[in-house]
Amino acid sequence: MLYTKRILSIVCLLMLGALAAKAQPRKAVVDKIVAVVGDRIILYSDIRNSIEDARRQGSNVPDNAECMLMEQALISKVLMLQAEKDSLPVTDEEVEAELDQRIRYFVNQLGTREALEEYAGKTIYQIKDDARESVKERKLAEAMQQKIVGSVKITPTEVKAYFDKIPKDSLPFFESELEVGQISVFPKASRDLEQYIISEMNNYKRQVETKLASFEQLAQRYSEDPGSKDRGGQYQINRNEKSWDPVFLSTAFRLKDGEISPPVKGKFGYHIIQMVHRSGDDAIVRHILRTPPITDAEINQSKAKLDSVRSKIIDGAISFNEAAKKYGEDESAKYQGAFILNRDGSPYVTIDQLDKDMVSTIRTMNVGDYSAPVVFTDEQGKKGVRIVYLKSRSEPHRMNMRDDYSKISQAALEQKKGEALNKWITTKLPTYYISVDDESANNCQQLAKYRSEDGKAF
Repeated sequence: MLYTKRILSIVCLLMLGALAAKAQPRKAVVDKIVAVVGDRIILYSDIRNSIEDARRQGSNVPDNAECMLMEQALISKVLMLQAEKDSLPVTDEEVEAELDQRIRYFVNQLGTREALEEYAGKTIYQIKDDARESVKERKLAEAMQQKIVGSVKITPTEVKAYFDKIPKDSLPFFESELEVGQISVFPKASRDLEQYIISEMNNYKRQVETKLASFEQLAQRYSEDPGSKDRGGQYQINRNEKSWDPVFLSTAFRLKDGEISPPVKGKFGYHIIQMVHRSGDDAIVRHILRTPPITDAEINQSKAKLDSVRSKIIDGAISFNEAAKKYGEDESAKYQGAFILNRDGSPYVTIDQLDKDMVSTIRTMNVGDYSAPVVFTDEQGKKGVRIVYLKSRSEPHRMNMRDDYSKISQAALEQKKGEALNKWITTKLPTYYISVDDESANNCQQLAKYRSEDGKAF
């Protein structure tokens, strides 16, 4: 059985339930202890509420979810207890940081801390307190799992052996996949247009301060931020959250409650920011975003710049990746490289994972081609210019060693890690007292092997 990817999902589901459960009536569940591992208990309510919360979030819940979650909970407890025995380092600061990160995620989804509290039917303090033990358990279990499988490697011989064992009629069929790189730049608006936007922003500020309009009304009418426009420009922010524009954060946290900033230039355009309420490193703010329009003159300048870069690449003066780092202005490319990545981190993507402008560009390209500079619009609606490199394009095919070695190798590695983890669990189980209640043991046959000889059913 492969445990590597499944083992910790129980804790993630419990975390989801603690942080995002809707405040709506649930069927009454008479709670009980369904299992004991060492001195730790597993409650029936934890299992059932996790399943209910997963369903509310739209997850596909299998028929045997209760048995699966019970098994994973037992394994997670063993991993966590062994991590404590081995004194693996998981600090209170790490746990609090993850709790804060989860809270900020849900607040950003719902708009305000108050909205999250209403949604969950609990205060922020209660949400964090309910989830704290689960988060620490998950981090300890992760640390133990990494210790067990971190050194597991795979050889080409093992990859081939893994592939040869797959029944030929079970080999998956892959659609066409591509390796696509891009070097993007973003034209800068003219100074005249920037001054026009600044004057517009100052006018919004005066209207609010003279009570001719509310900040919320102006944000809904004029802001170009689709993520907050409908909420009147409102966000919950934290001073330590790295995903926010540093200029936006530093400007916001210099404001007093009710104060509005002058126009400031950030990554996505010009902002005016209103501080609604601040509490330490947390704050509720409103903002209006305006982006100065880009004219053909600025676009043509960027095209000329990238045309020169393209010539250097074709002449062999610089590699595509080096050119992306040196000339590209896409921040994500600085960390993940010039190539578009799949959800699993692989550089092989299907056509439906590309933006519509990219699809249009590569339609007429051959493998190995570098496109001429082309205009595109990014996810934030920002206009840019890029050159595209089509490194490879596979034909639709059945899985095979030549075309899919990296995928097969990764699957073989995951299996080997799973076997190492399974072997460790089998060895360690007898050293822990484990007891499972009769009803759970009768309903879930796979739980029988987890009962200790002295772990009587209850």
